[in-house]
Amino acid sequence: MSTATTEPGHGIEVSPLLTCSPRKQRLYGADTYFQESFEQLGALTDDVTGFAHRHAALLLKPDAVVARRLLPALDWLAERGFRVVAAAPTRLSRTAVRSLWYFQWNLATPQRRRLAGLFLHSTSSLVLLVRSEAETDVPASVVLTGLKGPTDPDARVPGQLRHLLGRYSYLLNLVHTPDEPADVLRELAVHFDDDTRDRLFRGALSGADATAHATEVAERMYADTKPRELDFEPAVERLRIAVAGRGGLDPAAAPRELLESAWAHGVDLDPWDAVIVGSTVLPMRQPGRAPVLDGSGADMWRRHLTALRSDLT
Repeated sequence: MSTATTEPGHGIEVSPLLTCSPRKQRLYGADTYFQESFEQLGALTDDVTGFAHRHAALLLKPDAVVARRLLPALDWLAERGFRVVAAAPTRLSRTAVRSLWYFQWNLATPQRRRLAGLFLHSTSSLVLLVRSEAETDVPASVVLTGLKGPTDPDARVPGQLRHLLGRYSYLLNLVHTPDEPADVLRELAVHFDDDTRDRLFRGALSGADATAHATEVAERMYADTKPRELDFEPAVERLRIAVAGRGGLDPAAAPRELLESAWAHGVDLDPWDAVIVGSTVLPMRQPGRAPVLDGSGADMWRRHLTALRSDLT
């Protein structure tokens, strides 16, 4: 006599109201970070989906800190109708970087991974949890991601946050936003432990304006870090000075050759100068690869929500 068995599931159910992607639903349902945020928020409110739709997150990375772009970002958010409801510093360790972009880091070249390791953990970053003051027909995270601007500096246009803060390079893009409501929840768990998330969630649920607190945190981060210019040509000149007089190295070489030769010879370079130059002249994306999970823009979300409403009628 045989006994039928049912294969156990791998995680929790992820609502299609949290992502356009069925694949993301499956993967995030089994993802520890998403589970932690979803379950913790569910203990605080019966409307997890509504919370995730109304809120977005903005990560201001170390390049934004050293370039002194935190306060301009806060001003930009206010001008675009986003109210800061919670804020906290975070540290982008090697593990945190790979966890945040776990489903996209398969695109990264070895050079990009090396450069990211030189600056992302160099100082604290700032996470802002924000709420749209205006009613939107798509989630706040989708709206903010569209307004933020693309990774490619040449594709950014006036009015976008990345255009305002500085068009340096593909890697030095200063800010990151979670693409969809599901990503907002997951990334908060990557950044913060249970106690910090609890404070952030409760602050957001209270509806209090945390702009003054965010400003205080930003000013403390400024005080703790030296400012840096992120412009390409001065960084190249500093690299030339660093390799001058070293056997086998040509200070007049093209920037890519200059950087790769310095690395090969073990020259002790200023990390920021290496990142500024390398992120401009080295390949950042593996050709012929697609991300495991990709973002969903406003138009895709509108079609997605229309389809969901049709299914309910």
